[in-house]
Amino acid sequence: MNNNYKHLRVGLLGLGLEAYWEQFDGLEAKLLGYLAEVEQRITRPTREVVNLGLVDTTAKSVEAGHSCRRNDIDILLIYVTTYALSATVLPVILRAKVPVVFLNLQPAPAIEYESFNQMTSRTAMTGEWLAHCSSCPMPEIANVLTRLDMSFHQVTGMLYDDPECWNEVEEWLRAAEVGSALAHSRLGLMGHYYSGMLDIATDLTQVSGRFGIQLEMLEVDELSQMRTDSAESAVQEKLHEFREFFDVDANCSPVELADAARTAVALDRFVCNHDLDLMAYFYKGSGISENEATMSSIILGTSMLTGRNIPVAGEYEVKNVIAMKIMDLLGAGGSFTEYYAMDFASDLVLMGHDGPGHIGIAQGKIKVRPLQVYHGKVGKGLSVEMSVKHGPVTLLSVVEDRARGFKLLVAEGDSVAGRILEIGNTNSRYRFPQGARRFVEQWNAQGPAHHCAVGVGHLAAQLEKIALFLNLGFARIQ
Repeated sequence: MNNNYKHLRVGLLGLGLEAYWEQFDGLEAKLLGYLAEVEQRITRPTREVVNLGLVDTTAKSVEAGHSCRRNDIDILLIYVTTYALSATVLPVILRAKVPVVFLNLQPAPAIEYESFNQMTSRTAMTGEWLAHCSSCPMPEIANVLTRLDMSFHQVTGMLYDDPECWNEVEEWLRAAEVGSALAHSRLGLMGHYYSGMLDIATDLTQVSGRFGIQLEMLEVDELSQMRTDSAESAVQEKLHEFREFFDVDANCSPVELADAARTAVALDRFVCNHDLDLMAYFYKGSGISENEATMSSIILGTSMLTGRNIPVAGEYEVKNVIAMKIMDLLGAGGSFTEYYAMDFASDLVLMGHDGPGHIGIAQGKIKVRPLQVYHGKVGKGLSVEMSVKHGPVTLLSVVEDRARGFKLLVAEGDSVAGRILEIGNTNSRYRFPQGARRFVEQWNAQGPAHHCAVGVGHLAAQLEKIALFLNLGFARIQ
């Protein structure tokens, strides 16, 4: 991703009502202090917070909207500090044209009734109440935006001592970070679809339009030429990296390891030259020995790229490499997977795939195994075998959706210990709360392609916010 756009740009403003400031001494300063607290809590080294101050008139709202445009914000947080007119918030939203999250944050769990009612000045009492009434204008604001068919989101809670509330705010900002990263990513497409897999065929216009991803069409011939040109010293260095990165089976041929290292060196150059952030590929290479050699030795190099936050999906699985990228951006990994079989005796689903694996979520080191045949594909060579770390996991599928282009399909479960199929592919045992039978039926009913991405942790709430931020559909299996 272009380094100029690695920082999320967050617009922040507080809503207020100018008429109050002269009436209630100290109220404006108190609310500005609350806004400063929000700014401090959301600031990170990877974020630029544009604090627009208290917006308390329509004129200031118009100016704040223009400021949002000048500052190229990605998301707008509106802290409703006290009662404010709906006419005050509308101009900034109309001009900002980014996802909006209202922060309905009260400064305390409750007003101190006894001390409050002992105040001698009714005016002072009203001012203190107004410092706590952030929830008051939310119905008015929601009414206006709903009537105008303008989407918005809310976080309701307390400014202080409310971890649940601030975790939700952070999820919205992480959603914005994922959305911004995707919109500045370049997806390399090399080769063609696996013949007959109609489910993975994808409308690339929808990919660019819905995610903002830029597409780069790549030639296998170029990678093969780079492979031929790879310096021997670079190949030897890559072989050393293999030993550090993988658990290499003693039965792996030195010739095949050298072939894989040569291809990995070429892949590094290839990805760098095209400035790629993710890639999908499939190519038989039949009839051209150089291309067949390239494609039959690509798995170790693509696994290393995936572990370096450049996910690579085989079988030209465009939708799934996007799912893998989303999971990777969340720090959850994102490995290519599909149904392998069902274990009815243990009420589990066995899932995995050939091709690249993600070392960040592997249970131990990724193993390298020699295969005499790549099932359903041309050639033979080295493959990787791993299981996903035992514990909570989330499955993510990017699925076509007629209304919104795509939807995110999500399921939470657990990767559990036990015997796996030692076939030189990634594979794991997964348990789902509704049981294996119901999970499979419910997942299939959503119409996904047969591939998905798996990541560690339970991330359904976070992924739902990403779908909302990107204006995509969302479905959760539970």
